[in-house]
Amino acid sequence: MTNWLVRNANVVNEGRIFHADVLLRNGRIEQVNEQGIGSAIGAQEFDAKGKYLLPGVIDDQVHFREPGLTHKEDIAHASAAAAAGGVTSFMEMPNTVPQTLTQELLEQKYDLGAAHSVVNYSFYMGISNNNLDEALRTDPRTVCGLKAFLGSSTGNMLVDDPATLDQLFRKAHMLLAIHAEDEATIRANMQRAVERWGDAIPMAEHPQIRSAEACYKSSSNAVALARTHGTRLHVLHISTARETELFQPGDLRDKRITAEACIHHLWFTDADYAEKGASIKWNPAVKSSTDREAIRQAVKDGRIDVVATDHAPHTSEEKRSAYAKCPSGGPLIQHSLVAMLELMHQGVFSLEQVVDKMCHAPARLFNVQGRGFIREGDNADLVLVDLDAPWTVTKENLLYKCGWSPFEGQQFRSRVMNTWVNGNLVYANGEVDRSIRGQRLVFDR
Repeated sequence: MTNWLVRNANVVNEGRIFHADVLLRNGRIEQVNEQGIGSAIGAQEFDAKGKYLLPGVIDDQVHFREPGLTHKEDIAHASAAAAAGGVTSFMEMPNTVPQTLTQELLEQKYDLGAAHSVVNYSFYMGISNNNLDEALRTDPRTVCGLKAFLGSSTGNMLVDDPATLDQLFRKAHMLLAIHAEDEATIRANMQRAVERWGDAIPMAEHPQIRSAEACYKSSSNAVALARTHGTRLHVLHISTARETELFQPGDLRDKRITAEACIHHLWFTDADYAEKGASIKWNPAVKSSTDREAIRQAVKDGRIDVVATDHAPHTSEEKRSAYAKCPSGGPLIQHSLVAMLELMHQGVFSLEQVVDKMCHAPARLFNVQGRGFIREGDNADLVLVDLDAPWTVTKENLLYKCGWSPFEGQQFRSRVMNTWVNGNLVYANGEVDRSIRGQRLVFDR
């Protein structure tokens, strides 16, 4: 392993921006010195030239489609895209084929991560109507969380049995992450859309079908259950203004109920369906500008705790299907950090807020051991960004297996220059070192 002395960096960490040298030795951060580091025996020097050194991004919601759906995406491609985007750790969802509903299948996914991922990894244990006892065997120290779909989405792992839900919220012994949309509301909305449009439902109808009402009804019910049972609940991809009212700001260490916002809900609005169409069809749906502004505000004031991607690719051919057959989801992990930095340039967030919501807060929320900060003794997961190096997203510079992005044609002002994972320089000069392997995340629980 190469040891690195990163000189002349503007370090962004825990609410501060300061000039420092940072020494990486044996995969960890050995020294952070604002007065500079004279020399370091056996370390290769790297001049950051005043660019900004951030902790590696931790993405708490991705769908890498392996096993069983690798025509859409796989761990090798997606983790390479993550590294190029400054994401050094991911937490992946259970709606693969087969669905991750047993401890044996869960460990098989960890084997895949160890074999193919260039960044650090964790995998959720899935919940169904029939596997609660098996799920409760999950080790909180080595698995990021339990995942329940309270609204159907890709893979249809819907948990809709009231008795199961009550027992799940009562007995969950670790963080429970949920996809919250009310299935009955969605089905009724879809029936009305079919009666009006037949097979020609416009993509712009998506936020009316996967409606704000469906989101709030499910989220509010989950929050009520969590309050009744004291569940450690994490509500994923908040998409409506009304849902933001369910959550409170405060110290993450004291919260039992937390929330996540995703890049597409912070960036796009329903006005973008006219141009973007199926490429921004996600569940829950991208909704109004009022919803977007409320979500942004909730991120800033601390009611929403973390920002992630819900990276969920499908092939271009699948995305060209008519509305009812067109799958929801799209690729985002290569561009999540630069998109948030673009919002920083627009005055929506500060640089310190971007780092807090994408790096510090996920580490705190999941109790990730030794990551998410630039602290002496922690694992050396770092990303160097140039805040003034404009570039444009094209098909040629995408690393996704699916080969497309809703950001194609978008110019970003900031650029990821280098990414270190456990002290290994995994991304530099526009290239990913695919020989590097990340580590399984461990949790202080």
